[in-house]
Amino acid sequence: MIRPLSRTALLALVPAMTIAAPAMAQDERRPIQAPKAPATPIADSYPAGAAGDGATTNGYNLSRWAEDWRGNKDPKKRNDIFDELKYVEIANDGDVYATFSGELRLRLNLTTNPNLAKGEAQRQDINRIVGGVDLHLGPNFRVYGELAHGGIDGQNLGTPATNLRNDLAVQQLFAEASGDIGGGIEGGVRVGRQEFTDGSNLLTSARDNNTLRFVLNGVRAFARGKRLRADVFDFTYTAYGSQGLGDDPRDKDRRFSGGVVGYAVPTDLFGKSKLYVDPFVYRLRSRAQVWGTTTAREERMFAGVRAWGDVGPVTIDWTVNHQFGNYDGRDIDAWQAFVAQTYKLGTSATAPRIGVHMDYGSGGGSFGTGKLKTASGLFGNNIYFSYGLFLTPTNFMGVAPNFTFNPVKSVRVTTEYQFAWRPSETDAVYRASGAAFARTQNVAGHEIGQVARLQAVWTITPRLALTGRLEHLNAGNAFTRAGYHDSMFGAGWISFRF
Repeated sequence: MIRPLSRTALLALVPAMTIAAPAMAQDERRPIQAPKAPATPIADSYPAGAAGDGATTNGYNLSRWAEDWRGNKDPKKRNDIFDELKYVEIANDGDVYATFSGELRLRLNLTTNPNLAKGEAQRQDINRIVGGVDLHLGPNFRVYGELAHGGIDGQNLGTPATNLRNDLAVQQLFAEASGDIGGGIEGGVRVGRQEFTDGSNLLTSARDNNTLRFVLNGVRAFARGKRLRADVFDFTYTAYGSQGLGDDPRDKDRRFSGGVVGYAVPTDLFGKSKLYVDPFVYRLRSRAQVWGTTTAREERMFAGVRAWGDVGPVTIDWTVNHQFGNYDGRDIDAWQAFVAQTYKLGTSATAPRIGVHMDYGSGGGSFGTGKLKTASGLFGNNIYFSYGLFLTPTNFMGVAPNFTFNPVKSVRVTTEYQFAWRPSETDAVYRASGAAFARTQNVAGHEIGQVARLQAVWTITPRLALTGRLEHLNAGNAFTRAGYHDSMFGAGWISFRF
């Protein structure tokens, strides 16, 4: 049973979504073609896919404001009503226009032994409705706004988190000014509530697995040349409520700031390649951080570098960072390393890939004194370690070989088997939320467990996709000696976006 929207939610979402409703019921008899973006005003700009706003595929990006639909100005490139909505001209000069976007996602999650505790299975019936508009007021200024509704019903739910159940929230709302600042460099500033995904997604992610996305509040400034870019930012977190538009304020107790520099490696340096090197410095200040049995102020710095991209058939994504600072008068000294690579077995776009990722997050000191060696996962993409959200890169070490293939052109299947341990036996095993599994710090044993995973994605059209996931966590001695059990997780959802 899907929880109905409140009257307030319906009224606010109608302008963004109802115009799309009649067309959703029609047969799409003509193939949908992704629009081609026009040439950027700066001839040699930094590659868009590496600029810190996420990758765009078939015209679509997880952050909808990162899409460029100016190609739809040409009526010949519009196939249906949704293409009409991607470029709505407001002024005849073509520089004042609006792009409408939306998403409807219906999802079912099933979990045995939820929270790894022996008990009744959990079923979550989840719906997401999002409507957005990107208003361009000339070539150098725009405003983006996005409303979102999250509903959940089911069995054995407990108290759903506010990023799963929320009548209506301003998911994003910001203004951006940008343009050529001289010397072939594009510069800009973005102010307001926004997604931030600049860096390894194991540290910074909009967390699409949630119903409502992870968003921040503040300012981000950027400069982008041909091979170099730089971003600086200062944000506070968002404290979602569960009701209407008035209960999702900034969380002033958690502040995230820093900077990223990007370098596009010359494509002929390693033969034919697309490689990027991104040094970064982050700072996270929390006034009520919990480690062990203590709640105290923490100021944590993250200094690291990410190298990622393609070299022939090899794709890499390597990140290392050192975390330091102060927690309740104690020094922080923690490390993380994420090393992922795949090899393409062929030259076609659907050729299979084999790969492995090896991940490490230090632990130690959360339940003791002296240096705090427990690494923080920031707000990273934790489904990378467990679809059931049982694991995070804190006191964690894992090795996961994987294989990806396309049984048919529009279906992509990934299989993976992960072996996981904890580096410190005197520190806990940690959930995706960052909270410790109770009692795990008191038992011996390094083995967290083994995780078998399967995911299949059927891209029916660029707008419509069906996804299924299965996972079995076989609990190791670090869990079983603390009274935890194996768990099966299954999920399936259909997502329509325009």
